[in-house]
Order: sequence, then C-alpha cells, then structure tokens
Amino acid sequence: MSFVQRDEVVSSGDATEVFEPRHTVHGFQYVRVTRPGGSVDPVSLTMRVVATDLTPTGTFECNDADLNRLWAAARWSFLGNAVDIPTDCPTRERIGWTGDYQVFVSTAALMYDVLGFSRKWLQSVRDDQLDDGRIANFSPDGRHIKRNLTHRLAMMTGSAGWGDAIVHVPWELWRAYGDLEVLAESYEAMNRWVDWALDAARTNRHQSRVERSPEPMPHEAYIWDGTFHWGEWCEPKPRDADGNPIDTMKTNPYAWFMADKGEVGTAYLYRSTATLAKVAAVLGHTDEAQRYAGVAERVLDAWRTEFLLASGRTSGDTQAGYVRALAFGLVPEGLRAAAAQRLVELVAAADGHLTTGFLSTADLLPVLADTGHAATAYEVLYQRSSPSWLTMIDRGATTIWEDWDGIDDKGTAHDSLNHYSKGAVVRFLHSHSLGLRQDEGSVAWERFTIAPVPGPLEWATGSLETPHGRISVQWSTDDAGFHIHAEIPVGSLATLVYPDGHQVELGAGSYEASRP
Repeated sequence: MSFVQRDEVVSSGDATEVFEPRHTVHGFQYVRVTRPGGSVDPVSLTMRVVATDLTPTGTFECNDADLNRLWAAARWSFLGNAVDIPTDCPTRERIGWTGDYQVFVSTAALMYDVLGFSRKWLQSVRDDQLDDGRIANFSPDGRHIKRNLTHRLAMMTGSAGWGDAIVHVPWELWRAYGDLEVLAESYEAMNRWVDWALDAARTNRHQSRVERSPEPMPHEAYIWDGTFHWGEWCEPKPRDADGNPIDTMKTNPYAWFMADKGEVGTAYLYRSTATLAKVAAVLGHTDEAQRYAGVAERVLDAWRTEFLLASGRTSGDTQAGYVRALAFGLVPEGLRAAAAQRLVELVAAADGHLTTGFLSTADLLPVLADTGHAATAYEVLYQRSSPSWLTMIDRGATTIWEDWDGIDDKGTAHDSLNHYSKGAVVRFLHSHSLGLRQDEGSVAWERFTIAPVPGPLEWATGSLETPHGRISVQWSTDDAGFHIHAEIPVGSLATLVYPDGHQVELGAGSYEASRP
C-alpha cells in the first residue's frame, strides 16, 4: 500500500516542544511515525478529531453488528469530511464536490444538525456560479473557473447530478428543518441553473441523435444530452479474463467523454425543474411555479418518449436507470411494477450484487423495498462479496470507500478510503430497517410514518431530533409477535404501519403496543 500523505517535521530537540498542524487536516486509519536516530513514545502523541462542531441528532442500532459497523463507518466518513465544507475526502482533494453532497445531504440530516453548515456552503456554491448559470463542480472553487473559462475544467462544468445540488440541497434542508430562508437565498441561483440546463437541452444534441435524424424530433428540445455530464460515476468495473478491473475511462477516455448520457441528464432536468416549481410555490411565486411545473411535464414526456419502452423497460436497461426512473417518478404508475421487476431481474443476473454508481446507489434499496421487493433489498445489503458495503466492513473499513474495491482481495489499496457518498445507504437503515420516514409534502417532520421493514433483523432502535422535538422508535420481534415503542413530539402526527399492513394514527405522546 502506498502512502498518500507524508509529513516531515524538523524540530530543535527541546523536550517541551509541541508540534500541531493548524492549517490542514489529515485523514487516516493508521499512521506510522518514524524518528531517525531515536525512538517515539506513543504516549507523547495525541490524535485529534478535526471537524465542524455539528450537533448529533440521529441514532440507529440493531441486532446485527455488521450493520451497526456500517452505520458508524458512514457517520465517521461524513464527519471526517465535514471540515468547514462538505469535502469529498480528507486525504487527497479535500474539496467540496457538489455531486457528493447532493447525494448525501438527506442522510447527513438524519445524523447531525447540518442546517447552518449547509447554508454556509451553499453561499460558496452561489458565489462560484458562472455568469451563464452553470454551477461549478466543486465549491469553494479555488481554480476560479468562472474567471477562467479556457481552463479544461470549464468544459466539464455544468453536469447533471452535480450542478443540481443548488436545487436539491436547499429543498432537502427545507424538508428537514422548515427554514424558509434556505429556499429564498438560493432561489435566484436555482432559476439561473435550471434555465441554463433547459437552454442547453434545447440548443445541443448528442451525435447519436444527429445521426438518427438530421432534424431534431419535437421532444428533443427537452432531452439534455449535448453537454458534458459525469454520468453514473464510479459504477463497479467489469473484469477481464484474469479478474482485473477494466477502467474504460482510462483505457478509452474519448469514448467515455463522448458517450450518450442523455438519460441521466434528462432525468435530473426533470427533477430539478419540478422541484423548482415546488420551491416557487412555497415562496409565493405563483406564476413561476406554474411555468416551471408545465416545463417539468414536458421534460417528463420527453424522457418517457426517448428512454422508456411500452413494456416498462428503459432503453439503457441498467440497474441505475431503473433506480433513477422509479425514485424520480419518471415511470407511469401502470408500468412501475414492470420496471421494478426488471430491476430485480438485473440484481439476480448480477448474483445479488448492485451495479449502480455514484448517483443512484443511495436510492437502490429504498426503491426495491418501496416497490415490494424488500427481500432483494436486504439481499444486496447483506452481500459479502464485492461490490458491496459489507465487503468494505469485512476488509477492515472504518469509513466508506470511493471505489467498491478500495482495498481489493489482494490487500492493495485503491483511490480514497474515506469518501462518504456510498455511505448514503444508511438512510435505508433509518427509513426502512428502523422504519422512520417523513411523509411526502411534510416539512420539519410535522407528519411522518413509522413503517419498519424488519427483513432478517430481530430488533432496531433509533431516534431523531426534529424541529418539533425528539422522535424515537424501538421495535422487536419474537415468537409472540411484533412489539413497538414510539415517542411522538408535540406538533407532529404519525402513521404507524405494522409489517402486516395494519395502520394506526398516532398523536403526540408515548405509544407502546404488540401485534401477533
């Protein structure tokens, strides 16, 4: 294993001298300290956790020690990257990639109070927004792309799933905390980003569609395919005959760069435009809300026309594509069951493994469970061979890796070993294993559902500090049945859904019951 970080310190030799870095952080699991010509007393070294002082708000624990370790790894991974801004990793780049936080923000809000932390970062995102409306890939942008449009990174700025953070992050914060200001202060930037993306869709066509038809079809005005997208980043790599990973980005970067990523781009264009319509409505901008809602419907129709077959299959036919389509509401109600069944088939074809990447992995397990395939969701969660989360845990991970084989089966390390985005899987532990999820349309947890999906678990317990107060849930199963205890804060209403489907409406207070 090569060392990513190396520090050399020269001191005077004074026994009372203390060295402590003040302007940097070092992410590590193990550290080797050498002192030429002398020994080092381990007692003389103090390791300090350096992170923004976030208030813990969420807990989770269950009877499975491995899932508890996974939850802790995701928590440590985020905390190690919450150093003034949400960084991608504390060992290498240490920059605030917009795509990373867009993926993780809803999970972060289940663990810590991230409202102030996130609003501070969003100010940097707005400051870095290009004059044409594009959102930088990372903020704060030390390369000042908005002032250097000839930089090679400028042509890679404006990607779906990354720039959409300016819409998605404030919306998730609004849902979690009910802070209207978080929407108001980013509203103009949201408008500029969505308008730029809509214009990019209208004025650019991917070469594959040009070859299909010199003249664009009417729906293509809403297909966002002709500008740069990172796409479904970091999907598990295929293997050659000897089992070595094949990285097409390195072996054929031109083909990767030029690949049609219109399905991803158009899906995010729909979600951001539809979300912006909701933001406008919340802020009282009725005309803009109606306008963006209408545009969102046209983008949705375009996505269905271009990428959805009458059978419910997508043209790309990938796990990621089905997860995104189901999570974003792109599939009509009558075809959702077929799309979900195809997703299950693709998981089975991969021997119970996921093949999703950066953008869709967080939604994979919730989508499976919500479409009636909880057993498949738990099969993927409990997978012990790569690619899987528990492979990381089995190979000694205490934080989440960037690559599924961050430490491969030969013990060789690859890429970052502290990259929190794939840790968004623990949202499933809160929302389904524990069963605590906020209702659609609810703000600040004023209305939520407690619907445990036990799967192979025997018990789970967890809590969340909300603007209305503390919610707690504890459930267990035994030969006598299902037992649950819940605490509902004043100002909130809950619906308890037992595993057999029986529902009970709960007001504020303490609730304890059993059901055969």
